[in-house]
Amino acid sequence: MIFLYEDNHIIAVNKRAGEIVQGDKTGDTPLCEAVKNFIKQRDNKPGNVFLGVPHRLDRPVSGVTLFAKTGKALERLNELFRNGGMHKIYWAIVKNRPAQDSGALTHYLTRNEKQNKSYAFDAPRPGAKEARLRYTLLAGGDNYHLLEVQLLTGRHHQIRCQLAAIGCPVKGDLKYGAARSNPDGSISLHARSAAFVHPVKKEPVAIIAPVPGDTLWQWFEQRMAGLPGS
Repeated sequence: MIFLYEDNHIIAVNKRAGEIVQGDKTGDTPLCEAVKNFIKQRDNKPGNVFLGVPHRLDRPVSGVTLFAKTGKALERLNELFRNGGMHKIYWAIVKNRPAQDSGALTHYLTRNEKQNKSYAFDAPRPGAKEARLRYTLLAGGDNYHLLEVQLLTGRHHQIRCQLAAIGCPVKGDLKYGAARSNPDGSISLHARSAAFVHPVKKEPVAIIAPVPGDTLWQWFEQRMAGLPGS
């Protein structure tokens, strides 16, 4: 595990694609349990370790994942997510360049529970939830493009669904129209950063997650950093 931030109230992990944040029907060990076990062993705690989960990332997605180490922190982090005080930035590698290099997207999403998939519509319809995000083209290559995405609402598969709706499915995301899968089963969507006012200390916190280790992600990160090889 790669830890990005920790204090007495919060711990942040760079989730790897393929890990689950909380337990599901697969029975695989979730990231929250792995973090709890780590804290228990490191701090030699005799009893149970509290670890609250204020948000989740989809299994094939990587990046910043926050956990609360106290009940008070969990309550206040939940409030930050509800009231827009949590500013999360995602990076997405897409095959097709969007028609405009930046923009705001609004769709109305319906969720098919059986398929575990959301569908985007341009106009409201019964049962649909409004979904809003902003995106900016950060870099482009011969075959793929890097978008920065800021979520303005939190809906099921929102980034994946909305980018697919404008003809820019995330690389490797077969569920939303990508031509082929990634070799490791991931999709090229990464929770790059989280910025917020600490719910207890009332100080600004900014957490950045290094991108996954594959060649394309590394190439884009180097371009953004202006390093040799860009």
